Amino acid sequence: QVQLIESGGGLVQAGGSLRLSCTHSGRTLSSYAMGWFRQAPGKEREFVGAGSWPGGATYYAESLKGRIAISTDNAKNTMNLQMNSLKPEDTAVYYCAANEQSKVSGEYWRYPYWGQGTQVTVSS
Repeated sequence: QVQLIESGGGLVQAGGSLRLSCTHSGRTLSSYAMGWFRQAPGKEREFVGAGSWPGGATYYAESLKGRIAISTDNAKNTMNLQMNSLKPEDTAVYYCAANEQSKVSGEYWRYPYWGQGTQVTVSS
């Protein structure tokens, strides 16, 4: 079994930055991809970005390129999502998800493992 725990969410002013982290535990993942998704109230789940280990491939939602960056600290079983120049429309619950194919994807159904989510609120 694989468990994912997100951390780093919170309240930030517009223009600020946050770094979300997703730590996996349980069964060891020798190779994996982690995706970040978000869901705002009344809206559909939206792909944010994804990264893989090993290899370090990344894939970002076109609308967020330039404002986000994904990095991996495999020693800590963690993948980070750095978000800069945050806007009120970035307010959402952010989820991380993982698969063992080590293939980044923006399609949520490719990720069988999901975390509980962390709230990000950006005030204007």
